[in-house]
Amino acid sequence: MRISEPRLQPLTVETAEGESKAQLERAEARGGRVLNITRTLAHYPELSSAWGRFARHVLAGSSLPERERELIILRMGWNCQSGYEFGQHRRMGQEAGLSLDEVERVKEGPGHDAWTSHEAALLQAADELHSDAFVSDATWNKLAERYNTQQMMDVVFAAGQYNLVSMALNTLGVQLEPGTPGLELA
Repeated sequence: MRISEPRLQPLTVETAEGESKAQLERAEARGGRVLNITRTLAHYPELSSAWGRFARHVLAGSSLPERERELIILRMGWNCQSGYEFGQHRRMGQEAGLSLDEVERVKEGPGHDAWTSHEAALLQAADELHSDAFVSDATWNKLAERYNTQQMMDVVFAAGQYNLVSMALNTLGVQLEPGTPGLELA
């Protein structure tokens, strides 16, 4: 974690008011625990709602296979050194079919010889977008061997979404939920 305390204290149903309170009540009604990212973004319900629609597309409506999408997200979380992002998607990546060893290998990047050429290209695309805001012709062409137009666009937008989210999480100081490891396994 970049900072040890939140810059914005996560809201609860008890501490929130107006639309912020309504958003948290809806989140609680959907079941499960309400994550710190949701409770932090509740400080700005209009932004949370607008961003949430796009985030849901990238996470649940994307044309990418889940496992491959998670490789991009994990690599971007690692590149941004976002403990919260990497920690949450360590679990989600495993749910999408990645082994814990593969999740941890994401940290080593596209050069590790255990990746398939397609997986390496996904990680390379995340690296290039993070460092240069551009996918090189070589990486683009490698991905295009398997992906259609929508999938190629989803690679770019998944990387961009999780770069943005990582910046927000790091800067706002969103803290991990208890029991969730960050960048390193506990």
